[in-house]
Amino acid sequence: MSALEIVLGVFLILLSVLLIAIVLMQKSREGGLSGAIAGGSDTFFGKNKGRTNEARLAKMTRYIAIVFFVLAFAATLLILFF
Repeated sequence: MSALEIVLGVFLILLSVLLIAIVLMQKSREGGLSGAIAGGSDTFFGKNKGRTNEARLAKMTRYIAIVFFVLAFAATLLILFF
């Protein structure tokens, strides 16, 4: 095992723990289909949705998940071809 594989493994573990923590901090969306039919995004609070803590957590989740999958893919290619 090379040093690069160990470093990538440590980063993957840290990102996975961070991703789990951020997902657990988010509130559940229990609106389901009734929220989609009622048009919850048409309200005043729905228009300012991008500035809330929930929106920040959702963006962080998205970005960390992208970094996690790219890093996992790179680590797999490194192990297979080097």
